[in-house]
Amino acid sequence: MFERILLAVDGSEHSMRAAKEAGDLARAMKSDILRIVVAFDSVPRYLGEPNREQAIQAHLKEANQILQKSQEAVGKIPSESPTELIEGSPAEAIINVAKTRGSSVIVMGSRGLSSIAELMLGSTSHKVVSHAPCPVLIVR
Repeated sequence: MFERILLAVDGSEHSMRAAKEAGDLARAMKSDILRIVVAFDSVPRYLGEPNREQAIQAHLKEANQILQKSQEAVGKIPSESPTELIEGSPAEAIINVAKTRGSSVIVMGSRGLSSIAELMLGSTSHKVVSHAPCPVLIVR
């Protein structure tokens, strides 16, 4: 049923719970793939060099740490577990990966590490649920 799981994480407590649930789901369903995606906001071009490059490196370092934490939370699974670090709008990145990779379900936390502005516009999970090409499992 859920052969290709997409796990979207941002390092929040809810996303780490989602990682554990995604691992449990992959084991129970004997999924073929559990893809882990970490999306982070773009670094503005106006920062100039070397500030922009330093900011990009800081984002990548943090994204890799989140990725490592989520892999630990997923645990050992009997399937392939590719990873992707994506710069851009998290909701758009998650939806695009789900479409292009043919995901059969998206697993993500109910609340992430969002800013006040994002709360006013609607949460990432809400945007993903509204536009996803497949079922979405929201974990609290």
